[in-house]
Amino acid sequence: MGVAPRLIDTDFHNDLSSPQDLLPFLPKAFHQQWLESGIGVGGKPWSSVGYIRKDAISDIGSKPGSDPVFALKHHMDKYGIDYAILTGNASMIGISLNYDPDYANAVASAHNDWQNEVWLKADPRYKGSILVSHTDPAAAVKEIERLAGHPDIVQVMMCSVSRTLLGQRFFHPIYEAAERHGLPVAIHPGNEGIGPSYPPTPSGYPTRYMEWQNIIPINYMSQVNSLVCEGVFEKFPKLKFVAIEGGISWLPHLMWRMDKNYKALRDTVPWLKELPSEYIRKHVVLTTQPIEEPADPEHLVQIIKMSGAEDMIMYSSDYPHWDYDNPKMVLSLFPRELREKIGAKNAIQLYGLDQTVDAAGTEGEAG
Repeated sequence: MGVAPRLIDTDFHNDLSSPQDLLPFLPKAFHQQWLESGIGVGGKPWSSVGYIRKDAISDIGSKPGSDPVFALKHHMDKYGIDYAILTGNASMIGISLNYDPDYANAVASAHNDWQNEVWLKADPRYKGSILVSHTDPAAAVKEIERLAGHPDIVQVMMCSVSRTLLGQRFFHPIYEAAERHGLPVAIHPGNEGIGPSYPPTPSGYPTRYMEWQNIIPINYMSQVNSLVCEGVFEKFPKLKFVAIEGGISWLPHLMWRMDKNYKALRDTVPWLKELPSEYIRKHVVLTTQPIEEPADPEHLVQIIKMSGAEDMIMYSSDYPHWDYDNPKMVLSLFPRELREKIGAKNAIQLYGLDQTVDAAGTEGEAG
């Protein structure tokens, strides 16, 4: 009889060891552009902290997150993690912000092929994401169609920053393809306010990195609000949407405000058949990192319960970033039943990873 996973990490940042790693998978016409400019949209001008753990440099000196064998020892085996969902480098996810859609599509495809060749073949405990450039939905659909049948692909990955809100019809072909293949669509932050994206707050740019980090949930609230109000979950009733690394405690505020306004303004969204909060509970999934840390940990538990979000939250580490969440510390904040759901059960339900595997790729057996 198979063994159910006890811990699944839903945000593991696998990275290139150097830009040259991508060249075997990238059309030659884009090699020079890639080597000279990368994703081509610059970085956050107010960041002076960096985001990489120095202790995650591999035994042979490889940059953190770039060696799949070292990461097994340093992260997976150390904490008994049964699966890691690969989300790529946070900057790479911002490829949607490049002005050239052909270049963005080519880099996303190359990244996917590199991931599948280097990481998914390294160990069956790694599960992959299909990175797409959401500014070209037709090409994104082709990429989903190309890779959705891969046995170790479990979701579609998009940038959390968009030039129009993600609920709008422009993006619906991506959701249709993802739903048809049974794949959740995930977004990840890190590119708010860079390149051609809008300022990360409605009132402009923050001065410092801490200000930027504090306010990331605003974008996530905007995107979830858009997805619900535009009727995405009515149109695609089996679609799941994963909001990675955007926090948790904003959830009841958004639910309550949306439900209140729906009662007065439902004629403006006649396609909605349920309270907005019900769509959120059924279709939106959040991750723990960076977990909020109130003075009394019980207050966070209360927020989760008052939102009805017990089945909506998954553990994520953000490895190998400095604000990494140690699973032993994070999960200890929650009572046992909730701890088990966040640690693995909710991810099992979302990704279908209901049995563990050993390094040879065979299902684990109960002892």
